[in-house]
Amino acid sequence: MEIKQYQIVLVNLDPTIGSEMKKTRPCVIISPNEMNKYLQTIVIAPMTSSSRSYPTRIPVKDNKTKGWVVLDQIRTIDRIHIVKVLGNLTEKEVHNVKSVIHETYVA
Repeated sequence: MEIKQYQIVLVNLDPTIGSEMKKTRPCVIISPNEMNKYLQTIVIAPMTSSSRSYPTRIPVKDNKTKGWVVLDQIRTIDRIHIVKVLGNLTEKEVHNVKSVIHETYVA
């Protein structure tokens, strides 16, 4: 399965501990294509359908369902956790994700 940056994929996030997001849910691929092509691990940001308006949460519309990309829960997974590809973020959503990642993680 070819994995591309900013795709929305269905990921089994279990097992988890503490406050980590759980269960099988849509996630956005954050890692760049060069890494996705050669490494067994993928960097993802989970998505949720219920959230408050936090600065690290980007609103998205996936298959007419409103949700949020949760950039405060970025994690690395083995690609075996990816169940299937669901779609892609829009250009505007990609821009918003990049902007918040830069604002949050690049000092």
